[in-house]
Amino acid sequence: MPHTQRQQVGSRGRCSSRLLPPPPPLPCCPAHPSGHTHTLQLTNSFFFLVLTVKRPPVITTQPESVTVFSVEDLVMSCEASGNPPPIFRWTKDGEEFDPGSDPELKVSERSGSSAFYTLSNTMDTLKQYQGKYVCYASNELGTAVSNEAILKTDAPPTQQKEKKVNVKAEQGNSIVLKCNPPQSSMEPIIHWMDWSDSSDSLTRFFFLFFPLPLSVIMFPLVLFLISSLPLSTELHHIQLSDRVVVGKDGNLYFAYLTTEDSRVDYTCNVQYLATRTILAKEPITLTVTPSNSLLRNRRPHMMRPTGTQSTYHALRGQTIELECIVQGHPTPKVSWLRKDGELSESRTTKDMFDRRLRFSNISESDSGEYQCIAENSQGKTTHTYTVTVEAAPYWTKEPISQLYAPGETVRLDCQAEGIPSPTISWTINGMPLSATDKDSRRSLTTSGSLILKDINFGDTAIYQCRASNKHGTILANTNVYVIELAPQILTEDGNTYTFAEGQKALLECETFGSPKPKVIWESGGTSSLLADSRVNPLANGGLEISNITHDDEGIYTCSVQNTNLSVSAEVEVLNKTEILSPPQALKVQPGNTAIFTCVASVDPKLGAPLLQWRKNDQKLFESHSDEKFTFEGPDLIIANVGPDDEGVYTCQVITKLDMAEVSNTLTLCDRPDPPVLLQITDPKHRTVTLSWTPGDDHKSPVLEYVVEFEDQGSKERGWEELKRVGGNKERASLSLWPYMSYRFRVIAINDVGKSDPSKPSEIHNTLAEAPDRNPEDVRSESTDPDTLVIAWEDMDKRNFNGPDFKYRVLWRRVVGSGPNWHTNYTTVTPFTVTDVGNFSAFEIKVQAVNEKGEGPEPDPVIGYSGEDVPLEAPMDVGVVLINSTAIRVNWAAVNRETVRGHLLGYKIYLTRTGSRGHHRGRRSRELESTVVVMTGANEEKRVISDLRPYSHYTLAVTVFNSKGEGPPSEALSFKTHEGVPGPPMSLTLDSPSETEMTLHWTPPSQPNGVLIGYLLQYQRIVDSDDSPMQVETIDDRTVTHLTLKGLDRHSHYRFYLRGRTAAGDGEPIMKAGATTLDGVPPANFSLSVGENSLNLSWAVKKRHRDVSFQIHCISKNDGRKWERTEKVNSSQSFYQLQGLTPGSHYRLRFTYSNTTFWETDIETEGTASFLSAKETHSLSFPLPSSFPAEGVTEVQPSFATQGWFIGVVSAIVLLLLILLILCFIKRSKGGKYSVKDKEEGPMDSEARPMKDETFGEYSDLEEKRTASQPSLCEESKLCSEDNLDFNGSSAITTELNDESLVSQFSRPSEGPEVLHGLPDNSPLNPTTVSSATNGMPNSVTILD
Repeated sequence: MPHTQRQQVGSRGRCSSRLLPPPPPLPCCPAHPSGHTHTLQLTNSFFFLVLTVKRPPVITTQPESVTVFSVEDLVMSCEASGNPPPIFRWTKDGEEFDPGSDPELKVSERSGSSAFYTLSNTMDTLKQYQGKYVCYASNELGTAVSNEAILKTDAPPTQQKEKKVNVKAEQGNSIVLKCNPPQSSMEPIIHWMDWSDSSDSLTRFFFLFFPLPLSVIMFPLVLFLISSLPLSTELHHIQLSDRVVVGKDGNLYFAYLTTEDSRVDYTCNVQYLATRTILAKEPITLTVTPSNSLLRNRRPHMMRPTGTQSTYHALRGQTIELECIVQGHPTPKVSWLRKDGELSESRTTKDMFDRRLRFSNISESDSGEYQCIAENSQGKTTHTYTVTVEAAPYWTKEPISQLYAPGETVRLDCQAEGIPSPTISWTINGMPLSATDKDSRRSLTTSGSLILKDINFGDTAIYQCRASNKHGTILANTNVYVIELAPQILTEDGNTYTFAEGQKALLECETFGSPKPKVIWESGGTSSLLADSRVNPLANGGLEISNITHDDEGIYTCSVQNTNLSVSAEVEVLNKTEILSPPQALKVQPGNTAIFTCVASVDPKLGAPLLQWRKNDQKLFESHSDEKFTFEGPDLIIANVGPDDEGVYTCQVITKLDMAEVSNTLTLCDRPDPPVLLQITDPKHRTVTLSWTPGDDHKSPVLEYVVEFEDQGSKERGWEELKRVGGNKERASLSLWPYMSYRFRVIAINDVGKSDPSKPSEIHNTLAEAPDRNPEDVRSESTDPDTLVIAWEDMDKRNFNGPDFKYRVLWRRVVGSGPNWHTNYTTVTPFTVTDVGNFSAFEIKVQAVNEKGEGPEPDPVIGYSGEDVPLEAPMDVGVVLINSTAIRVNWAAVNRETVRGHLLGYKIYLTRTGSRGHHRGRRSRELESTVVVMTGANEEKRVISDLRPYSHYTLAVTVFNSKGEGPPSEALSFKTHEGVPGPPMSLTLDSPSETEMTLHWTPPSQPNGVLIGYLLQYQRIVDSDDSPMQVETIDDRTVTHLTLKGLDRHSHYRFYLRGRTAAGDGEPIMKAGATTLDGVPPANFSLSVGENSLNLSWAVKKRHRDVSFQIHCISKNDGRKWERTEKVNSSQSFYQLQGLTPGSHYRLRFTYSNTTFWETDIETEGTASFLSAKETHSLSFPLPSSFPAEGVTEVQPSFATQGWFIGVVSAIVLLLLILLILCFIKRSKGGKYSVKDKEEGPMDSEARPMKDETFGEYSDLEEKRTASQPSLCEESKLCSEDNLDFNGSSAITTELNDESLVSQFSRPSEGPEVLHGLPDNSPLNPTTVSSATNGMPNSVTILD
């Protein structure tokens, strides 16, 4: 439905109901096509018209037919509107009826209504009022006529006196319990119930407890006892099932009885809704006696209706039910079908356990023959129903009430349908046309239309069209109002209409006036709207545009012809909602998950759409308890699919303007059930026909059947596939082997998978026959001389065709043996014949034989006895030199008899013995290499390439067969010509200056001749790759280097070097490189400062020579003199200063060639009194302006310089050191030391270096602590003699690898004299950096 952004307004055309809106409005116009409710926007002049213009009467409430059961039910009323208010009158059975003149009736008349009801207190007086009533409402503009209302009287149903019924029947029989409801015009509702839950349980217990003869005798006594007991009772419905059903006649039908059906009070309760009455019939006692034998199965038999055919008549729109109640054991299953067409699913439903077929709103198309089919395992029965549907009259086209101007021609169309066809008649103000004055201006058409020509004010009236047949009469009132009114446009100006592309657009232009205003539509973008076949002007003034597109957007103007009245409207067209990825039809196995996906495209102006999923047109909601249905974006997820989930699923994408929907099915499918009832029929020579009955395909059609067989004589081979047939087949013709015992089974395959195999068939044996084939691939496999080995492919056992199977082997010489064959029998392959000579030709064949006879005559094949090696070598071997690397070898073909076998070809042995450039002694030291070239059997020459130039070769030729090679030919020597050399073995580049390059090389490993010099080519490497090539020719073969000058210091070069012989230039060796630039000191430093050390790093410049620089350092805290390091190489990229004091300021100066190129200040971490290492951090310092390089790059602290890591390692080393001290004290037997030395020392005991055999001092407190912990040394391996050697500094070197601990032992003292007592490898002495450290010394100290 298009969304219209506007204030919608009132009536359209000349519809008098919209013209005169005061309530109630005249129902003279058709409903608004768009379904909108309109609000009338009127001018002052229109309000004046509303107050003054008269309105014809219109029946607003029709009198209703009624059946009177009591005096309160007799009420007949009629309501109508009009201006002036209408006057009412009544007719009864076509005669005038004045209820006000009847003393038994009371009349109630208000403005716009008329009603009467009875004052009588007895039903007998009401029978005189039965009849057909019609209400007439009149004013000066005409008379409106109501529909007929039928009043009937009927006595309410009453309770009838009945006798108690006792019914006795045997178990297994069928029975009918009668209800016999009282006769009434009302349709009763039947409820079969009982009041005897407790007694019913006792009755069942009685029949189960007592044996059969005794139970039958004692049953009356039991009933008497049950009736006298004070048992609790409740009202319960009889449990209905397909075995126990209620018929439309109210009776209770049992398809067959069981002992549990015994009850003492089957009660039929008859309910009448109109009188609000329930009548309880006399209870029925049913006694079911147990059967003396097993229950006998019975074929279905019709209980209601009886016979084989019945006829039903119905009227269009009614609801009817076809009934099919059957008896039989087991309970028959009932199904319905339409014999002459498809059964309507929309108008038919099944009820009462499929025993009823209900037609809702039946139509003429439902006329036809229907069949009920009842069947069980014993057979089936059918009943045919002929349904005839007729129809009371119904409108297909009603006349329309309108306003007309004088002089117009009025056509009132009135068409109706019905069965039989209705007759059409007209009345004016309730009077038949025949009873009015004849007027030539009035005429009737054959289709029933009434035409009024040249109308005037006197033609204002209400015209009634009646349609009648034997089933009833319908009536339509039509107002013809002749009046003159000025035109008005009632539609609001400036409306905006929004539609989706492809919709039908409706633009409103409702007008009012008499004569009828003529509306003209125009559009700014279209010269003539009516030229477009999609545009249709409507009779009510509106404009309809079918299949609207974006091109239709714009302003549309509606104007009234010959006036200045007009309104405009804007049309906006949005993209229609489309489903891009619709849900697909799904076939899902039970228990799996099904996912429907629905992706749509929506115009952005419409906002987010609503995605609604439906199943069988019912809305789906997300499941929260069982998670059956889950919505995830565009997906509908159905978990654990079961039978209830099958159906049609619809994706609806709904916007405020339009909707798109696509439906598809979810089908529960599964592997098919295996076929059943396998039967072997029509046995013939080697064939049988296997038939089967298909199993349930579970809604996935069977694609094919696989027939498998099992050989009972070779069960170890299992089941094997024999044949496949289409899924529409139920039999297969099978080709079989003789002399086999078969069992068959069948597997069904559908899209889901394979069924389980069917049960095997019975065993089928085939008769023995002579073999119908012989072994294949008969051949000679002779390998040894003087033997003939005949081989073939073993035949499959199934081709033996009979018992005592064997092979008959036949052979004879091709030449000299005559027509006779040598014969032998065997059961296995191969068969060997000896003493037959070397490589002799034989005819051989093998034939299959069994007890029943021989196979077909085989065709002989040629085979040879075993081969031997050839006897002679090829003759006339010669060599022709083609070039320095290729030769052509020739020889004469050998005599085939000397080959002594199949000639396979020749082998050429080619051996290189050395180079021609070496003297004989040198050549003898070279390794010989031999190449073998094989040729075909018919070749007598061969070209061999890829030889080494300038070399000595020998050549020999042999002949070979499958047994081996013969003797070689006489060796033939030859020499290859000189060739171009190979590439030099190496080429290195060295740059003595920024513009020079020296090339060093070694001669080619394969000169391939006499080397006479070299050719050097080089060029600059540029992007365009078109740099000119420079050439240097070297004529001295002993030269192995060359210096090129005048090269560009900014360019890279590519060098090609080739060797030269008299044959030409050889292959090149290539090397690319550039000259080395003069060295400069580093221009970019990164510093990482710790407590006792400084890490410096820098980027090494490529192509620059290595230079040395020095670092000078001075402490700002004490003002000592500058200290310097040894020379640092610029290629190191890293350097470390150690021995710094924590919490101190230093000035650093970097010098190169006695010139300072950078200075900076640093501050170490920590304080002078706090010796523990702290976390280092990175600093970034700018370079001085004299070195405008890139500046110092900040370096993130490394793992080894993290404070926590240094602290942990320092603590561990300190504990080990204390342990060593305690062990040393223990070894020295507890000697005591003076504390005075410690007080005079410049450093604390931990920072003072060791000298004069003194490891350190301790206080009395330390001595006491040591004495209290003797176990620290007794159990430790550190106390061993091997670990207590403190001569020299090896112990210190071993234990002081950690940087933080080194700093504690190597902190500078007040003067340089402190250094004199240190060992040579102390961390404060200069340390030489080894190559193994990659230019990164472990410890570097500052030099004076």
